[in-house]
Amino acid sequence: MDLKLDTICALATGSGIGAIAVVRISGADARKILSQCFSKELSKAQSHTIHFGTISGKDGTQIDEVLVSYFEHGRSFTGEESIEVSCHGSPYVQQQILAVLQHCGCRMAEPGEFTKRAFINGKLDLSQAEAVADLIAAQSKKAHRIALSQLKGNLSSDLKVLRESLIAFASLIELELDFSEEDVEFADRTQLKELVAKVLTTVEQLSASFALGNALKNGVPVAIVGAPNTGKSTLLNQLLGEDRAIVSDEAGTTRDVIEETLNIDGILFRLIDTAGIRETTQNIESMGIERSQQKIKEASIVLCLADATDKANLSETQSWSEELTKTHPDKKVLFIVNKADLHSPNIDKAIAISAKEGDGIDLLNKEMVSAVVGTLDLENDTIIANARHHEALLKTSESLEKAANGLEDGTTGDFIAMDIRQAMFHLGSITGDISTDDLLGSIFSKFCIGK
Repeated sequence: MDLKLDTICALATGSGIGAIAVVRISGADARKILSQCFSKELSKAQSHTIHFGTISGKDGTQIDEVLVSYFEHGRSFTGEESIEVSCHGSPYVQQQILAVLQHCGCRMAEPGEFTKRAFINGKLDLSQAEAVADLIAAQSKKAHRIALSQLKGNLSSDLKVLRESLIAFASLIELELDFSEEDVEFADRTQLKELVAKVLTTVEQLSASFALGNALKNGVPVAIVGAPNTGKSTLLNQLLGEDRAIVSDEAGTTRDVIEETLNIDGILFRLIDTAGIRETTQNIESMGIERSQQKIKEASIVLCLADATDKANLSETQSWSEELTKTHPDKKVLFIVNKADLHSPNIDKAIAISAKEGDGIDLLNKEMVSAVVGTLDLENDTIIANARHHEALLKTSESLEKAANGLEDGTTGDFIAMDIRQAMFHLGSITGDISTDDLLGSIFSKFCIGK
């Protein structure tokens, strides 16, 4: 159906009871349709104006007193003529208004259809459209910042520069192919090598930021591990500021995995208190230990907790943390010495704390934040948080590496041009310069209805 002739509506606010709710309408007939059930004439309404009146059902019965916000074609979120109806937040009122709008000619919007129309009408590129969903779903300050940066077009701007650089050289290589019989070289191979290397470095930097971006978006999983009675549950409670886990002197008290969330400096951490890892004959406890091992594999940060008063445990845990560092180079392993208020062993690279008294917790928090952020500047660097973008960047890198190898080996221009075109295609797929109906359908189907 032609988007210009098709007018849609949906609830833009969350379902359920609230003080107010907003019903959104978008399409060429938005004003005409609403005028059939609204008490005031809107044919001469100016864009970005608000009108008070009543909405009535098809039988003329008043449904609610509302505020109607009007946005003319080209000046709305979707780029189409749009209206937002602010009504009382009764679920009954919401459904009655939607029902009368459909009776008057509206169609219920599909998931993400408003944002999809904004993309199709050139109000947003595809990466900005996806950022809308990320902004709605953001659960922390840093996740919000990444989504907002992408919505503002920072990622799009970076990719545009890269793509235009490749287009410029690709056009020269294509020109060479047109004059191949005359043996004319328009593209300087040395400059092309430098350009490909420069673009490849930038693409790889963006791709490498995905680990951080994904962690910030979904929360950083942190596994608290160690032998029984080293203070894992006490540490969890101290970090959370509440008694979430049962604390006992009896070994094996924590028999299952306990998960809670913690916000430190705008970063969401998913803390996982695991069962104490030891040899046991108890079936239930052994199942808990097995799950603990699995959570270690899933974690981005592992806090290896040792007991400062137990020499054997100290040595064993230190060795274990070093082994985890070697076997899991993708994880940040922090060696934590608990009960330092009772005994302070001088161990290199160990973080001394007292989970019971709260000593050293601020330092531990800083180390956890540092483990996530690394050398990246969250305020200024462009960070990738979308798995689709990451995949496209990996494919871009692959094509650029082929082009770089071809230039080094003296491969003919037609093959080099093919690799560069592929790199441009993958970069373009991120912003929607290159898109398919299947891709758009997959992306926008994950949105909420009113967006």
